[in-house]
Amino acid sequence: MNRQWTVVLAVIALLGAGVVAAVKYGPENVGIAIGQKAPDYRVVDLATGDSVSLRTLAKDHVTVVNIWATWCGPCKEEMPAMQQAWAELQGKGFRIVAVSIDQGDGKDVKEFARQLGVTFPLFLDASGGIQQVYQTTGVPESFLLDKDGTIVKRVIGAYDWSSPASRNLIARFLGEPQLSSR
Repeated sequence: MNRQWTVVLAVIALLGAGVVAAVKYGPENVGIAIGQKAPDYRVVDLATGDSVSLRTLAKDHVTVVNIWATWCGPCKEEMPAMQQAWAELQGKGFRIVAVSIDQGDGKDVKEFARQLGVTFPLFLDASGGIQQVYQTTGVPESFLLDKDGTIVKRVIGAYDWSSPASRNLIARFLGEPQLSSR
């Protein structure tokens, strides 16, 4: 009987040590919510092939971080609206950081963008790890960040970034006057 208790206590001690180690040395569990700083993550800039930090890309800009894929129908649906918002607001401190989770070297992503006439910068995370960091439920999913990198809006699914309401929301965070309706 003493041997059984020794084994049970040893197992409980090992489990406890494992929990302590996981909490102390495991990945930081950062929640994703409006009002919180957006987590940093490194992605590949498809224009240069360089690894870049999302935090660096978004610094001092109102930024849409868009997580998407070429095989996603709703992603294809929202790209023209993102392009329109980008064309209108890019010179005013607005950025789009469109991160594809497609596997491979990004050639398919570049061709997809060329076919749709997308001119905003594209990024790649072939590992798909950004989905865990940003706690997405699928694609597309977007996060609007203010100039300090705080999440001010989260959008699940395709979204019309060129609508008057969206453009006015972005303009407000840019400190610009309200835009005219189209």
